Amino acid sequence: MVAAEDLLQDLVFVDLETTGGSAAFDRIIEVGIVRVSNGEPVEEWSSLVNPERPIPAYIEAFTGISNEMVAGAPRFVEIAAAVREKLQGAVFVAHNARFDYSFLRSEFLKSDMSFSAKVLCTVKLSRRLFPEFARHNLDAVMERNGLSCDARHRALGDARVLHDFWVKLRRDVAEPRLAAAVQTVLGAHQLPAHLPPGLLDDLPDGPGAYRFFGDEDVLLYIGRSNSLRSRVSSHFGAEGADSLDRRLSRQVRRVDWVETAGELGAILREAEWIRTQKPLYNRRTKSKAQPHTLRGRASRTPAGEVYRLEAEGLDSVDFADLMQCFGVFRSEQDARKAQSDIARAHQLCLKVMGLEDGAGSCFAYQVGKCRGACVGKEPLILHNTRLQLALSSLKLKTWPFPGRVALRERDPRGGGMPEYLQAADLHVVDHWTYLGTARTEEELAELRSRESSAAFDVDVYRILVRYFAKHPKLDWLDLRRTERPVS
Repeated sequence: MVAAEDLLQDLVFVDLETTGGSAAFDRIIEVGIVRVSNGEPVEEWSSLVNPERPIPAYIEAFTGISNEMVAGAPRFVEIAAAVREKLQGAVFVAHNARFDYSFLRSEFLKSDMSFSAKVLCTVKLSRRLFPEFARHNLDAVMERNGLSCDARHRALGDARVLHDFWVKLRRDVAEPRLAAAVQTVLGAHQLPAHLPPGLLDDLPDGPGAYRFFGDEDVLLYIGRSNSLRSRVSSHFGAEGADSLDRRLSRQVRRVDWVETAGELGAILREAEWIRTQKPLYNRRTKSKAQPHTLRGRASRTPAGEVYRLEAEGLDSVDFADLMQCFGVFRSEQDARKAQSDIARAHQLCLKVMGLEDGAGSCFAYQVGKCRGACVGKEPLILHNTRLQLALSSLKLKTWPFPGRVALRERDPRGGGMPEYLQAADLHVVDHWTYLGTARTEEELAELRSRESSAAFDVDVYRILVRYFAKHPKLDWLDLRRTERPVS
């Protein structure tokens, strides 16, 4: 637990302005720091930073920082040592703290310098202390707590607001409750000794997919999460000698990951990796059975036209035939069992459906569980109709778009982050086949022209059907057209 006296330790309240939302691609244009020791401010400092690239117009409109203002400002490498000295030895406090922390770590790395600190996110702290409120962005926090700012969306002005918020929490919230909330938000996970100690600092707090590698770079496990940092660290706190997490903790030697804008991107990437890379411990890779479906066909018999089902491997089904397919099953055996179960549940004739041989009536008719299509008592046209109605809930969805499209997914995390800083992914999909994700015009152009040799992809089908059901208003681009704006 965080003791009461620990709340008085050194703190640095930090805010950054940047050219965009990705620490991998964008740069810092302003740094603001308020340092506190033993509860008292000891330093305020800010500086504009030359990002060595143009500032987008929407960033200038939002922050008021122009290209002319930063033209004569120092590059980050020129102030890196001073900034690190001002941050050193203190708890790093920021709103959406992982955003600011990841940007600074990225800039320090570009300057050939290391930096690590305990990170306290005031968004998470506010949510922990005041769960009754829905909004915890900085404007909402200021309004609820009667805080003001004379330089909103400027680094030092916002850093001062965070310090004011902390002062109010110290005054209004009982120390044991505040200390417990701080401890929860800070968290504490012990990494295995054979992993780099800075791994958790490097992991983003947002969604993505990750991989664990063992000795000789054997791929052990693939996973995904809405918080990569929390999920990866949770693997190393498991109890029980036989648990998967315990085995992973002993065997993992390397971790890598891909950050995504949202949950859909993480799920698609995880599914693609598992399908193509066959990790050792992912359960779904152990089954060798191929997914099957039930395909409906009308056929002519001496008694008339009958509608029957055949179990077919999904990888052999053409997209044009999906309208005649019902259900997704783990194996051919499961598909045939489902067919029998449907017949019994709806008093359909196993003999007419081709599931029972022999002359005369079927066994179900003899025991009163068939309506007699096998002996002419029920017209075949009625039997066919009842079978099709029984299958209606299992009917596979047709592709709801005119062709290949890009589904735009924005980072749903808010907490005060403006939309222009929210990362956006474009997931390129074509008839239930995932082709990849783009963030630039060049990547989108490559995926737009990529040939797709894959047939029906069961995992992608299930993922997208669930996603479409939860998101009826989709943001998508028709990739048949020539102009494809990414942003």
